[in-house]
Amino acid sequence: MKTALIPSIVIASALAAPIAHADTLRLLTWGGYAPEEVIAKFEAETGHTVEVTTSNNEEMIAKLRATNGGGFDLAQPSQDRITSAQEEFGIYKPIDMARVNAGQFIPSMLSATAGNTTFDGEVYGLPHVWGTSGLVVDTAKAGNVQDYADLCDASLAGKVSYRLKRPTLIGFAYSMDLDPFAAYGDPAAYQAILDKVEAKLTDCKANVKTYWGGGDEIKNLLRSGEVVASMAWDTGGWQLNADNPDITFVAPKAGALGWIDTFVLPARGRADDAAYDWINFVMRPDIAAMITNTAGNFTAAVDGDAGVSADLKARYQGSFDQAAIDNIKWYPPVPAGLEAMEGATLDRINAAK
Repeated sequence: MKTALIPSIVIASALAAPIAHADTLRLLTWGGYAPEEVIAKFEAETGHTVEVTTSNNEEMIAKLRATNGGGFDLAQPSQDRITSAQEEFGIYKPIDMARVNAGQFIPSMLSATAGNTTFDGEVYGLPHVWGTSGLVVDTAKAGNVQDYADLCDASLAGKVSYRLKRPTLIGFAYSMDLDPFAAYGDPAAYQAILDKVEAKLTDCKANVKTYWGGGDEIKNLLRSGEVVASMAWDTGGWQLNADNPDITFVAPKAGALGWIDTFVLPARGRADDAAYDWINFVMRPDIAAMITNTAGNFTAAVDGDAGVSADLKARYQGSFDQAAIDNIKWYPPVPAGLEAMEGATLDRINAAK
């Protein structure tokens, strides 16, 4: 991953001093990232109030684009969705590192995220929650599934599911010995990769029970046995494993796809004090563990795993040995215009008979 140096400034958290103005923090985030117990503790300690809107990457950008960066004070898109959105729409404002307790962040993740969210010399994102997508498999019924392309094996006809979203295109490309991230800067080369993946996924349609849209949907399909192998997030696999030891997350041979959800400041946010207070608060190890135990994913907080449940740690270690960790394909920033190409490919796959 591209990296950038982070100023080695560690400022005491704003929580150490009385809050001058109690504001309402309008937080645009993912489900599970702002548990009620965390909000209550934050409100009690700071005097701020928190209003949460849950969303996903596409919707976050659409909401902020529609308001020219207004309506929210803190948002949490993935790190690969920041520089291109800023270049096209100008919906964020830079992070003031002097207001961030940088010592609470794992240094390598702070540095990597800075490199991937720097635009015109300014850093726009801080790392928060990270995880991967790969395979969730009922190993008793589909133990041969070890890579994305294995979902197209004839033995799994009608028993497979994945999303018609860009991670599926990228994962299948890697399993076909292609390197989509290396082609990000070359639209013609990237289109050639998309064309090959389109042919593969069109041929694979007979295996697809349904294209899932939400986490609960795919978990229910796997629980019921209607689907025995899928492309999905690691946390979903670990949650299912708690109830059925045969179902678990498998890191694909081609590499799990790694994401980092960030903190960004919307351009027209009006409660920066509350936003920075929230960032410094949730990166405390004790609060980070509360978020991991709720969301299922680990955070970029130093010692944030200390209070995580033993069961979750064991499931993580069962899916990821060191080789699988080293093989994670971390999403780089998405160049402007790339998602339009991917969208057209996904539309053709969906329409194909």
